[in-house]
Amino acid sequence: MGKIKIRMLGDEALEEKQKNKSKQKHKDKSARQQTVKGTKGGERVVSIGPSEEELARIEMPKETGEEQATKLKTKTKKTFRKEKKSPRSKSYQKAMGTLDKSKKYKLADALGMLEKLKRSKFDETVELHINTTENGVSGNITFPHGTGKQIRVAIADDDLLEKVAKKQIDFDILLANSTMMPKLARVAKILGPKGLMPNPKNATLVKDPEKAAENFKKGQISYKTEQKAPIMHLTVGKMSFGAKKLSENIDSLIEAINKEKIRNVTLKSTMSPGIKIEI
Repeated sequence: MGKIKIRMLGDEALEEKQKNKSKQKHKDKSARQQTVKGTKGGERVVSIGPSEEELARIEMPKETGEEQATKLKTKTKKTFRKEKKSPRSKSYQKAMGTLDKSKKYKLADALGMLEKLKRSKFDETVELHINTTENGVSGNITFPHGTGKQIRVAIADDDLLEKVAKKQIDFDILLANSTMMPKLARVAKILGPKGLMPNPKNATLVKDPEKAAENFKKGQISYKTEQKAPIMHLTVGKMSFGAKKLSENIDSLIEAINKEKIRNVTLKSTMSPGIKIEI
């Protein structure tokens, strides 16, 4: 005789509830499992975490218009900065108003205009920019009043070459005679890129370096057109020289170069615009 199962009244509803709960649990478990086709024995790979459907339902928080505007404003501030324009004096603005950039001025008038355009406290350098009719124009000149710049001149010897080999360079011009050239070749890679290698074209490779050093200290300069363009940029003095000394320096330079080889000349100081002058 088999076992007799006794059911108590009122348990039907509880039993039905447990069945439904068990079915729902089984259903949720099946949704998280995927059967990989082609694997042996229908092996199951259980995916851990939320399903793709659940991920799709998750919405990422969107930036508000105000937050986007704030980010753009911050980026703009970092990328672009307002340029600070230095204030210019009334005398400078007045002089600029009378300056005709297309006109060629006489040297005396150009120097007078240069003085009116001066607006800095330091002693500005006066420059001459010359366009020549041909390439390869070069030479040397000693200005009557120098350039106003203290030039450091050195003469090549064994001690100096040892310093150069250690990249200790404290000179603007290096002079040497031909007997030093084999030794200078050892440091040519250091001197060459800086334009300090002695060369007969710029009067730094000479027979008498001591005499040449005195000439350079007195204001001798070398002028030469650029390799790719018939133009040269030269320092002819300081604003503190005054019009007379500057005029004498400029006249001596134009005479040394030769007027026939000059196409046009522009005069300017460190902070001024260019002023075209008559040759």
